[in-house]
This record gives sequence, structure tokens and C-alpha cells, in this order.
Amino acid sequence: MKRVLITGAGSYVGGKVRERLESEPEKFQVEELDVQDPSWKDYDFSGYDCVYHVAGIAHVSTDPSMEPLYMAVNRDLTIEVGKKAKTAGVPQLIFMSSAIVYGDSDPCDVFRPITKETPVNPSNFYGLSKVEAEIGLMELCDSTFRVAILRCPMIYGPGCKGNFPKLAKLARIMPVFPDIENRRSMLYVGNLAELVAKLVELGNGGLHLPQNAEWSSTPQLVKALAEAQGKKIALVKLVNPAVKLLFGKTNAFVKAFGNLYYDQSYSDPYLGYQRFGLKDSARASVAIGDET
Repeated sequence: MKRVLITGAGSYVGGKVRERLESEPEKFQVEELDVQDPSWKDYDFSGYDCVYHVAGIAHVSTDPSMEPLYMAVNRDLTIEVGKKAKTAGVPQLIFMSSAIVYGDSDPCDVFRPITKETPVNPSNFYGLSKVEAEIGLMELCDSTFRVAILRCPMIYGPGCKGNFPKLAKLARIMPVFPDIENRRSMLYVGNLAELVAKLVELGNGGLHLPQNAEWSSTPQLVKALAEAQGKKIALVKLVNPAVKLLFGKTNAFVKAFGNLYYDQSYSDPYLGYQRFGLKDSARASVAIGDET
């Protein structure tokens, strides 16, 4: 049996991973630790087989005054947890990083898949805080302490926050949507939980670029969400030129229709974690649309 400590009590992702691990009590024993409380430093990490470090500030801020907080939480706290885990003899740490380390999305007409050789290029201090946390953790690695870094793209699932519930609401109310081709890597939280379970079981470290088995385009995602909610939406190419002319240079357009996707061959499909496809995961996630 593997003992797992999740640092980030009450987090969305941590909770879903805990549910997955606890579904196999013969394999995993799970506990959570609130690292916002300074008393976490007195917690005994010894005896755990893995620390799954989820705690961090997840949203992107453009307020310069927030940079010290991002660095303190996403970088300094992460490295401190890593040092404590290594000192206590924990053999594995899994760190939730982000695709944000590669910077902003490419324009919709630029198709350039990300591989493990693609250099990081953070465009904001959120991305930089993740990069520097990764560097600090990798400096701790040796034959007795393995670090698995998960550079996750947008994570979605039932009850999630962020852009996904906005898309679910949009899909529910829009009769038509521009059919602009783009590619996005996304990660259903159920697939992420499967990956974590597999990594804990194997004790693996290394860099991982997890994603669903198929890329998502924004139009196809909106259509899948509409169908999951019993709605019909028409994808229309005729409006593409006008939409690109009016909004093509705006940040909102690039965020909606830009390309940010991993080469599938670098996403460890052999681990068997990509169990849920887009349509099934969309159906499982649409309840969030009622909360927006």
C-alpha cells in the first residue's frame, strides 16, 4: 500500500485525486495537509511514499503588486515542501505545474506543437513562479528522491472554476458559433486523477505533459458542451472572416481561438490514464453550467 500526502487541503484537483485514490483502499492511503497554516512545518512527513503538492495560486493576475505573493506561494512554498519531504525520506513528490510555463497561445493560424524539448517562455509572473518552482525541485532530485512535474493544460470537470464553466454557459445560450480551426490541449480531471494514481503506483519522476487523448478545438468543445446540455448550436464558417477582422488582434480572441497544444507522443499514452474522451467528459461536467 502507498501512503500519499496531498498538500493543499480542500483544493478542487486535490479532492478529485483523493477520491480516485481512495477508490482503491487496498492500494492507497491518503491524507491531506493544509499548508496555508504555518503549523504544517511541524507535520511529520516520514512514512509517506508520495507527496502530491497541489497548493498554489492558480489564476493569472496582471497586478504587479501580486508578484511577491505568487513567488512566495507558488515558488518558495513548493521548494520548502520539497525539502521537507526529502529530509523526511519521502521517495517521490508530484508537482502540479502548468502549461502556462510556455507562455501565451500562438495565433490561430500558427500550428506549433509543444514537446518536452520546447523551451519554457513564461509571459507573466504566474508562469515564472511555476518555472522557478520546477527548477528548485529538480535541484533536490537524486537516486532517493524523485520529482514528477505535471505541466497541465486547462483542467476541467464537474464543479470546476475558470474559463470552462463560462464556455458551458455560452454553449447553452448561443445558437451559432464561429467555426475557426484551432488546437488546444485540455485535461479532464478524471484523466488527471488516473495519471496521478499511475505515477504513485510506479513511483516515477520526470517531466510529464498530460492531456486528453484528443486535442480540442474551441468550436468542437462548445458544440460538445451544447449537446451535453440538450442544446443545438450551429458552427458557421461564413462568419470567420468578419470575426477575425473585428477581433483577431485582441487578447480575448487569442485566448479563445489560439493554439496551445502538446504533441500527443510526449503525453505518455502508454500509462493508460486517458480514459475519458471529450464527449463523455463534457457530459460529466455540464452540471457546472447551472452554477454560472
